[in-house]
Amino acid sequence: MTVITLSLHLAGATVLLLYAVHLVRSGVENAYGPSLKRVLAKGGERRVYAAASGTALAVLLQSSTAVAMLASGLAASGYLTLNTSLAVLLGADFGSALVVRVLSFDLGWMSPLLLAAGGLCYLKGRTDKFHEIGRMLLGIAFVLMSLKLIGEATVPLKRSEVLPAIVGYLAEDQVMSFVAAALFTWIVHSSVAVLILILGFAAQGLLPIEAGLPLILGANLGSGMIAIWLTRGFPAEARRVAAGNFLFRALGAAITLPVCGVLAGRIQALGTTPAEQLVHFHLVFNACLVLICLPLSQLAAGAVSSLVKSDPGRFDDNDPLAGRISALDEGLLDSPDAALAAATREVLFMGEMVERMLCPVMELLEHPNRRKLEEIRRLDEHVNRAHRGIKLYLAAINRGVLDEPQSRKGVELIDIAINLEHAGDIVSKTLVEIVRDKLENGNSFSNEGWTELKMLHASVRDNMRLAFNLLVSGDPAMARRLVREKERVRGLVRESRERHLARLRAGRPESVESSNMHLEIARALKEVNSLLATLAYPILKQRGDLLESRLRLAKVS
Repeated sequence: MTVITLSLHLAGATVLLLYAVHLVRSGVENAYGPSLKRVLAKGGERRVYAAASGTALAVLLQSSTAVAMLASGLAASGYLTLNTSLAVLLGADFGSALVVRVLSFDLGWMSPLLLAAGGLCYLKGRTDKFHEIGRMLLGIAFVLMSLKLIGEATVPLKRSEVLPAIVGYLAEDQVMSFVAAALFTWIVHSSVAVLILILGFAAQGLLPIEAGLPLILGANLGSGMIAIWLTRGFPAEARRVAAGNFLFRALGAAITLPVCGVLAGRIQALGTTPAEQLVHFHLVFNACLVLICLPLSQLAAGAVSSLVKSDPGRFDDNDPLAGRISALDEGLLDSPDAALAAATREVLFMGEMVERMLCPVMELLEHPNRRKLEEIRRLDEHVNRAHRGIKLYLAAINRGVLDEPQSRKGVELIDIAINLEHAGDIVSKTLVEIVRDKLENGNSFSNEGWTELKMLHASVRDNMRLAFNLLVSGDPAMARRLVREKERVRGLVRESRERHLARLRAGRPESVESSNMHLEIARALKEVNSLLATLAYPILKQRGDLLESRLRLAKVS
C-alpha cells in the first residue's frame, strides 16, 4: 500500500470517527437537551453530585467538550456557580476517559445491530425524539465502524521503514510529543477521536509506552483548549469555567509529564498490552484529577475569577439598551409584594426582547442581513442578563419570610424567566443559524412551503403577545385561549410537515433543497410556542382546569 493510499484510508476513517461522535452528541442534545440542563442545574452546591452528573453526561454525549459548553452556558445564565461548574467538568473529563475505555473493547459485532435499529428509528420514527434516537444509534455504529477502519488502515505501517525513526523521536522528545498532541486535538476538536487514534496505533504495535504517555497527556490538555476557544466570545462567567478546567488539566500534565520516563517502566500492572496500559493510564490520570482537584474547586474558582475579569463594556456603545436601568430594585427586597412586582416587570422586559428577536426572522429568511443578525445576538445577551438577574433577585426575596401565595408567585416567575430564556436561545441559536446557512447557500423555499412558514410564524407571534398580556392580566379565559392556540399551532406544524413530505415525494426541486430548513424552522417555532403556553398553566392549575396527564385512565375490570 502506497503512502498516499494509506493516508487516504486513515484520513477517511478519522473523518468518519469525527462525524460519528458529532452524530451521537447532536442526537442526545436534540432529544434530551432541556433534561440535560435540568440534571446539571439541580445539583446546587453539591460538588460530588455535580461531578457525577458531569461524568454521566460526558458518557451520553461522548464528549467532555459538549459538557463544558453546557456548564459554561448555565454558569453564564446563573444556574451554576463557578465552583459547581468546575466540579461538573472534572467529572466530565473522567466520563470522557470512560468512553475511550469502552470504545477500546472489541465491539464491532454491535455495528449491524445499531445500524439496523438506528436506521429504523430515524426513517420510520413518528416523532422528532425517535429521529434523534436513531441519529444517536447510527452515530455509535459509525464510531465502531471507524475504529475497525483505523485498525485496518494502520496494519501496513508495521512494515514501514520510516516509522521506527518517528517513534524513536517521539519517545525521546516527550515535550514536543505533548505539544503536538495538544495542538492536533485542538485542531480536530475531539479528544475522544485523537485518543482512539493513539490507542489504535498502540494496538497495532506501532507506538511504545514511552511515546504514548506524553501523547495521552497532550490530548487531554488539548481538550481543555477546545473549550477555551469555543467560549472566547462568551461572558466572563462562561470563560471562567473553561479556564478553570484548563488549569486543572495543565496542573496534572505539569506534574505527570516530567515523570513519564519513570512511569513507562512501571505501568505494566495496568494492562498486558501497550494499548491497555495507555487507556488505563488515561483513566487513572483523570480519576486522580477528580480526587485531588474536587476539594480544591472553591480555591480554584477564586483564582480563576481574579484572572478572568468581568467585562462591563461587553455591550456595544451604540446599543440603546446598554445603559438600561433594571427594574430589579434591591431596595424593595424587604417588601415581598413590591419586589415580586419589580420581578414581573423585568420578566416582561425579557418577553419584549424575545419578541423583538422573533419578529424579524421571516424577513431575514427572505432577505438575510448580517447587521440585523448581530442585533438579534445582542438582544439575546440582554435576555440572558435579565434572566440571571431575575433568578438571583427572587432568591434574595425568598431568604425573607414569604407566605404561600408569594412563594408560589416567585416560583412561577422563575419558571417563566427560564422558558423565555430558552425561547431566546431557540431564536438565536437555531433560527438565526438557519438564516446564516441560507445566506451562505442561497437555498429557497417553495411558494407553498414559504406560505405555511409565514402563517406559522404569524400565529406564534400573536400567541407571544397573548402570553404577555396574560402575564399582566391573569385572566382565566385568556389562559384557556392560549392553551387552545398551542394545540392549533401544533396542528399547523403537523399539517405543514405532511404537505412538505408530499412535495418531497413529488420531487419538487425547491422542496428538496430547503427540506432541512423547512422542518427545523417549523420545529423551532413549535417549541417557542409551547414555551409561551406554559404561562397559562399556573392560572389553569389553580382553578382546577388543567389535567395532570393527557393519558386516558385505564378501565379497572
